[in-house]
Amino acid sequence: MTQTASIHSSILERIGATSLIELRAIVPEKSARVLIKVESENPTGSMKDRMALAMIEAAERDGRLTSGGNVVEYTGGSTGVSLALICAARRYPLHIVTSDAFSLQKRDHMRALGAELTLVRSVNGGMDAALTRNMVEMARQIRERTGGFWTDQLNNADQLGAYRAMGEEIWRQTEGRVDAFVQSVGTAASLRGTAESLRDRRSDIHIVAVEPAESAVLSGKPTGVHKIEGIGAGFVVPLWEPSVVSEIATVSTEEAKGMARRLAREEALFAGTSTGANLVAALRVAERLGSGATVVTVMCDSGIKYLGTDLYQGG
Repeated sequence: MTQTASIHSSILERIGATSLIELRAIVPEKSARVLIKVESENPTGSMKDRMALAMIEAAERDGRLTSGGNVVEYTGGSTGVSLALICAARRYPLHIVTSDAFSLQKRDHMRALGAELTLVRSVNGGMDAALTRNMVEMARQIRERTGGFWTDQLNNADQLGAYRAMGEEIWRQTEGRVDAFVQSVGTAASLRGTAESLRDRRSDIHIVAVEPAESAVLSGKPTGVHKIEGIGAGFVVPLWEPSVVSEIATVSTEEAKGMARRLAREEALFAGTSTGANLVAALRVAERLGSGATVVTVMCDSGIKYLGTDLYQGG
């Protein structure tokens, strides 16, 4: 008898349970095995679907968000797209503060899902601490005006559980064979939640935090301007927890872009710039650990979100 596919009651049921793929062409001989968690399989093509759902569901449970209530957030794009998906499915009006520093495709995606956007102008299309703080302040003003629920992703620990679940997925998929985990730092929730979950299973897993070389504030360097979307806020974010991190790796914007393009051409995995940064750092770790070890990193989102940017327009 042929088994029929499951019928889901909502697109939200398709969040999580993403594939883990072993990279072949891009990993040098004698390096460790490198596995990548393909978060582009989530409904909006981003791992942020996990955290957006977790933040909304936590607010529903404790009464911060009730039927018909407004939701407010500041975002570089992926969190906004994910929130737009959740809010469309749950029928919440959504106000998003974003910037021209982030891809037009992300902004169009948010609008298509029903979000109302407020745009904060950047300096020459770059991401820095001032832009982040300006977006946060604008979101605060909108929250005060509308009385909406502000998900406030930089401070919202409700998202950590979503990434602990991702860590559990990685542990099961690798059957416990994980020697290092590499992830870039935006809100720091995905690195922290996944690392805490994996460390609960095996305390000596090597955890690598990735940040832009041009704004390496976690490494103690001055804040600066970079163009790796979704990471590198320009200051030490509230959810950053150094105790779970073994190493901080810096990757330049150009290195990240170049690796994202290689990933598409050599592995047929189409991703954004933060994934390129992850992979640059993961390959360095894999070379150090050598054959027999396993390094896991994250394909944070789909390259479709960046087709209109110089990541794929000029590369």
